[in-house]
Amino acid sequence: MELEQCLNFVLTKAQQAVHQLFKAELAPYGVTPGQYAVLKCLWEENGQTAKQLATRLSLDGSTMTGILDRMEQKGLIVKQPDPKDRRALQVVLTPVGRALQDPLEAAIEEANRKALARLDEAQALTLKHLLHNIEINRQ
Repeated sequence: MELEQCLNFVLTKAQQAVHQLFKAELAPYGVTPGQYAVLKCLWEENGQTAKQLATRLSLDGSTMTGILDRMEQKGLIVKQPDPKDRRALQVVLTPVGRALQDPLEAAIEEANRKALARLDEAQALTLKHLLHNIEINRQ
């Protein structure tokens, strides 16, 4: 099989292109795509534990810790003891983290639009469906 026909190679190249696009759209706000994902989870349900966030985002604990540490340094979140489990840390949005919701969601909409610009709506839905199927197959 030629390298360009290998699914891993094709997906990796596409993921790198999409990641760079999202990174560029989020850069004016000082937020990375990974940090955006955490913020999105917290906008949906504030006060989740680091473990809950890592599970939702399919990240290992050390990666999640690094992302949260950088977000805390930027003043986007605070980590505090979870009242239900003192061994766990609860991640809570700051006013700065909350205030970014509208502009970041607009930036992500624009990044998605750009990433899918060469596809019509049906093709975009099919692509997402197929990618979800690949993910489900690995579980």
